[in-house]
Amino acid sequence: MATALTAQSLPVLVGRPLGHSSWIEITQDRINRFAEVTGDHQWIHVDEERARNGPFGKTIAHGLLTLSMIGVMAKDVFVFEGFRFGVNYGYEKVRFPTPVPVGSKVRLAAQVLSFAPMGATLQAIIQLTVEAEGQAKPACVAEMIFRLMP
Repeated sequence: MATALTAQSLPVLVGRPLGHSSWIEITQDRINRFAEVTGDHQWIHVDEERARNGPFGKTIAHGLLTLSMIGVMAKDVFVFEGFRFGVNYGYEKVRFPTPVPVGSKVRLAAQVLSFAPMGATLQAIIQLTVEAEGQAKPACVAEMIFRLMP
């Protein structure tokens, strides 16, 4: 169940984990479709034969595919309520500490880092960590900045 983030709950939730999303499998079809949309056909992502002899023994997801999946996984973890609207203002400190091999499962963990007035809006920064099943290091860590209109 997603945690409701409101103007009242956000200050209390700073520094606290919000939970995890469901696991999502990273299939070769998903990787190939991402390559088609972005035009990024680098062999390490789409050439299964060549990747078998590469550094990871199989294809890996694009880092930007992993980052882009945050939106769908975040719905399981948190939802903003009580705001007229909100926008994704951007990301800070995006990192890809470990690759996501095809066939892996990923999930999202989130934590509110800060919440403060920002002019006529409110700003929340949420740390988003994409975990890859069986990996010691996260697949992606990013700080997402939300601007919220009360």
